[in-house]
Amino acid sequence: MHFTLIICTYMRAKPLCTLLDSVEQQSCYPNDIIIVDGSKNEDTRQLLKTKNYKNLRYFLVDDVNRGLTKQRNFGISKLSTTTEIVCFLDDDTILDKDYFKQLLNTYTLYPEALGVGGYITNEVKWEKSDAKNNPNKFYYDGFMRNEPSRFKLRRKFGLAPDTRPGNLPSFSHGRSISFLPPSGKIYEVEQLMGGVSSFRTEVFNIQKFSTYFEGYGLYEDADFTLRLSKKGPLYVNTNANLEHYHEASGRPNQYHYGKMVIRNGWYVWRVKHAKPTIKAVFKWHFTAFLLTLLRASNIVTSNKKKEAFTETLGRLAGWLSLWFNSPKTH
Repeated sequence: MHFTLIICTYMRAKPLCTLLDSVEQQSCYPNDIIIVDGSKNEDTRQLLKTKNYKNLRYFLVDDVNRGLTKQRNFGISKLSTTTEIVCFLDDDTILDKDYFKQLLNTYTLYPEALGVGGYITNEVKWEKSDAKNNPNKFYYDGFMRNEPSRFKLRRKFGLAPDTRPGNLPSFSHGRSISFLPPSGKIYEVEQLMGGVSSFRTEVFNIQKFSTYFEGYGLYEDADFTLRLSKKGPLYVNTNANLEHYHEASGRPNQYHYGKMVIRNGWYVWRVKHAKPTIKAVFKWHFTAFLLTLLRASNIVTSNKKKEAFTETLGRLAGWLSLWFNSPKTH
């Protein structure tokens, strides 16, 4: 398959080149690599000039096209007419050598697939299931991992997700792709992580990334893939492995991040469930309240007290704003 890699980057010259070094080692190399740089300096351009990455095209965009969703749409506008599959990667990832080979093979195995996601291996420690039903563990498909405190707290209030990982409950706040185990299987999902995703090119004839999400664009990937899942199936291939290092540069401050957690989370929920039941509305708000309370507790328990405090303020501001100025989803 003729495939193109699009990398949207912002002020991360060195991590980007680390990623591109791993792309060079791929058993299946992209026919085209499009770098869409929203940086406010020339550091990335200058560093790339010292390299010799094959099939690479570089674009430095201005304010009009800066921001994750805008940069992705810009990259899509530069696709070759021969491109069949478009792959997106965050600029702070590093690929295993068969990453693209495994992604493309998924489209062969599942010809109806509109999108396929990769699998991050360095963020969660999984073990083979011990079958003991430990409440401190999450069990899935013969594997187990530590259950985060937020899910243990939610379970006590009857707010545990009632769908499989990668699928959105009626009250949102579901389990992410990181709750799928390293089983070597391919799982059907409703959501993909945008920074480790791929799509058939024809997808972009029917939908684009939403410009509602500005700048950092938290949950833009959930919005895009939840809308797309209504049109056809999406999959995660747990053999398409890579590592994600969450580079600190280029991220918003904690206050703005906290606001995005609430407002963007509400937006994504209502994109999927435009007319939720009263029970689902109550569960969404109660879950948001519990998670904000849990984040506030980090002001006392965490070493990063200032970040916890400002993010909590952002979450509260975002929640209050919903009552006066909720996001428009249509």
